Amino acid sequence: MSKLPPAYKFIDLSDYGRPIARHIAMSLKETSFTPVQVTWLFIISGLIAIAGMFFGYYYLAAFFLVLKSILDAADGELARIKETPSYTGRFFDSIADILLNALIFYTLYIICDISFIYAFLGFFGIQLQGTLYNYYYVILRNKVNGDTTSRIFETDTPQALPGENQRTVTILFKIYKLLYGFFDKIIYRLDNNAPQGKKMPNLFMTAVSSFGLGFQLLLIGIFLIMGLKEFIIPFFLWYTLMVFIFIAIRKLLNS
Repeated sequence: MSKLPPAYKFIDLSDYGRPIARHIAMSLKETSFTPVQVTWLFIISGLIAIAGMFFGYYYLAAFFLVLKSILDAADGELARIKETPSYTGRFFDSIADILLNALIFYTLYIICDISFIYAFLGFFGIQLQGTLYNYYYVILRNKVNGDTTSRIFETDTPQALPGENQRTVTILFKIYKLLYGFFDKIIYRLDNNAPQGKKMPNLFMTAVSSFGLGFQLLLIGIFLIMGLKEFIIPFFLWYTLMVFIFIAIRKLLNS
């Protein structure tokens, strides 16, 4: 099941693993396996990738980074197939993503012998990129009656959905806000009129999807296996400038 109605789908560069993710989810449909358990699997995959980076097994690291992206899509697919959407899964998934990203860039700081500030700015850059993509994607989904588990403005604690615990949702939401709130505020200040704008063209959404986490991890894996680990952070720092270009294009399209 897609997050968007068929008429509004676009080529998502960060979602290359969706067909395999859907197959995994379908194979788990009649089992007791839960979406949150799949999230734990992508956490394990991400940790193996980080260990591979640290010890110099770059092909292994690249493989598990891609596998992490596939499993990251599979947990949501399983939730939709089993018709068990949850804020618990939504926030737990996002919290796991940002913590793994932080560990990836901390590992790059160690293996590339660069300054901690440089590595932190690289991490900050990819989070800002991902936040812009998610912002535009959630706006699109809400405009066209797509999946609404993610909200445009994550300001208030959501009401737990059937089958989940309100206390768990509340705790995870607070952690989510702590980790993502600053990035959300930056993007909103840069483009606060986006929710009121026209539907964004498919080609534009495809371009912005290069900011998606799946595509970011794929690029990191390619850099690693090409022996270009020192170029990963500089690339993402420079590519963060595209945040301002995409926002300018979005505003121009709606002028």
